[in-house]
Amino acid sequence: MPKTTKLQSKVPWVEVASTDADWDEQSASDLVNMASQIHLIRAFEESVLDMAGQKLINGPAHSSIGQEGGAVASILPLRVEDQINGSHRGHHQFLAKAFNAVAPDGLDLRENMSDELNDVLYRTLAEIAGLKDGYCRGRGGSMHLQWKEIGAMGTNAIVGGAVPFATGFAFNSKVLGTDNVSITYFGDGAVNIGSTLEAMNLAAAWDLPTMFFIENNQYAVSTTADEATGENRLSGRGPGFGIASWRVDGMDPVAVRIATEQALEHMRAGKGPTVIEALTYRFFHQNGPIPGSAFGYRTKDEEQEWQDRDSIRLIEKHLLRREILDEEGVKQLRKNAKAIMATVVDKILEDDPDGKPGSKRIRPELWPHVAFLDVGLRGETDAVKEEDCKEIDEFSDSELAETKFLDAVASTMHRRMEQDDRIYVMGEDVHKLNGGSRGATKGLPEAFPGRVLGTPISEAAFTGLGGGAALDGRLYPVVELMYADFIWVAADQIFNQIGKARHMFGGEHAMSMLMRIKIGTRTGYGSQHSMDPAGILATNPGWRIIAPSTPHDYIGLLNAAMKLGDPVAVLEHDADLYRSTGLAPKDDRDFCLPVGKAALRREGSDVTVISYLSMVQQSLDAVEKTGVDADVIDLRWLDKASIDWETIEESIKKTNRILIVEQANAGTSYGGWLADEIQRRYFDWLDAPVMRVHGSESSPSISKVLEAAALADVDDVAKALVDLRDM
Repeated sequence: MPKTTKLQSKVPWVEVASTDADWDEQSASDLVNMASQIHLIRAFEESVLDMAGQKLINGPAHSSIGQEGGAVASILPLRVEDQINGSHRGHHQFLAKAFNAVAPDGLDLRENMSDELNDVLYRTLAEIAGLKDGYCRGRGGSMHLQWKEIGAMGTNAIVGGAVPFATGFAFNSKVLGTDNVSITYFGDGAVNIGSTLEAMNLAAAWDLPTMFFIENNQYAVSTTADEATGENRLSGRGPGFGIASWRVDGMDPVAVRIATEQALEHMRAGKGPTVIEALTYRFFHQNGPIPGSAFGYRTKDEEQEWQDRDSIRLIEKHLLRREILDEEGVKQLRKNAKAIMATVVDKILEDDPDGKPGSKRIRPELWPHVAFLDVGLRGETDAVKEEDCKEIDEFSDSELAETKFLDAVASTMHRRMEQDDRIYVMGEDVHKLNGGSRGATKGLPEAFPGRVLGTPISEAAFTGLGGGAALDGRLYPVVELMYADFIWVAADQIFNQIGKARHMFGGEHAMSMLMRIKIGTRTGYGSQHSMDPAGILATNPGWRIIAPSTPHDYIGLLNAAMKLGDPVAVLEHDADLYRSTGLAPKDDRDFCLPVGKAALRREGSDVTVISYLSMVQQSLDAVEKTGVDADVIDLRWLDKASIDWETIEESIKKTNRILIVEQANAGTSYGGWLADEIQRRYFDWLDAPVMRVHGSESSPSISKVLEAAALADVDDVAKALVDLRDM
């Protein structure tokens, strides 16, 4: 008979409910403040739904009606320095954070509203309507609200997508020695998302002060929590990761406040993250002004049951019981909230001269100008000064030495960390194995204790943490992906979150971070470790991409890229470049290379060869093998904003023939979009179609023979050179 021992959670998991005594402990001003905020958010949301019903909101309007009480109560105990982010249904949290920032002494709808509070309402509504006066200048709309300066770090349209960023905010706060916290708000649907669970694990492993606040409103769109998971007590996810967790009635503001205060005390004491599950209910459908019962997935009786438990009714009951307000005073809160919002709406809408009587339109002067379309997609490059840039021929022979590529990688990061204590390096095994899996972080853990962090195998979590740290801006994260193929594991964080954040939130805030990506071709690691990600990265917005092919270029490109306020991907070729050597300065690890400047590695007149990374040398070898007189251009900068069109144009006008050379397989090829752009720009100068050398459609296999066949090599380039020259 086996011995069975009942296991216990390492952390508390409790349910909190309020009593009348708890309500009596709330000050009269706090209750009026909570009631005023909830009423004002309710009136705001009703205005949004009214505009949506008139087709004056472009896209969805995810109302928070029914869920306001939990948002107000959980944000009331926060400081301005504490940071929050949230989901697509985040108007209530955003407004509550803004109210507390501009009215720290509380809000009382019986009094006149300050100009600052009116401005919050106007700018938030303007953003939801997509107007230039909005916090994100109209780019964010209903689902992407950000006011970074008061700790509202951005709501998010991807379910669970914002959660890892909140660990980045908390990471910065902890590293910098504050006791500030972050709260990430998300719904029951996001609890089953991988990035959410990865972020919980990482926060627990690193004792980060992040609160995972689950607004369990019972439904995703129409799918219930019971249908979606075997454990519908969603706060139970917390103890599974060793996170202290609370479950609370989200319709009871005082209960939510008590749970939040307990969780904040836990986090500010340095005890790590927390989970709060607030049981709540959205009164309308997933988006828009229609109740869910109209779609048949819930009943009118169920909706009425939850509406009878409305946090407004509950708080008003206690205001009356304690004689803080009388019946007329309670009614006045609602009346004044509606009147305030009517004034705000009038600033945005006017009578439609071309519409039916009584119809409205957005005031035309409030729309953003179309010239603003791409502004702020990336930052400016003026931080890289011309006097700091040095090509290799600007160094004397005595200043140069034969240098291992891998040593250039490690020594350059060593210098940057030595000069800037904001830099933190993170990735799988980077803190061990004498520099990680290939030695790229050699010497860094010893030189900078606590600043080189080995992560769990959870790319979405630590990449997203890096993104959150970058959005926060107080630290500079360097994230290493062990292999390029892992961009797919972290794809939402890389493309939807990090790459889009600056532009989506208005284009004004930097997103400074570095992502080091190792390319594993010719290592025998097979189909899932041999990807060249250049084409994928370049066809998604927001990233700078550097592709150094020599030790000298690695130093100069990395230094330049890290001065930009952008997320930068540096591509590092394992087998083909890590083991190579080349000339680089003996001592200088501070020089830069110009942003957006390619290198002409060889001059010729027959063909223009454009390449990057290890294929530059293979192109040079092919030129020597065939005798074709070719220009060989090493792009160095691969993102669309940084392509050196001047060098390319000068060469094309000389040779009239283009060969693009890369190792990437055909489907994710970088050269595909580049060839298309070249023929659009320079069609009249081309005497032959743009020719490309690239890998096979299939990914490289483990078999040495099949791996070689899948990748372009010198012979492939040589054949293409001759064919193109003879056309």
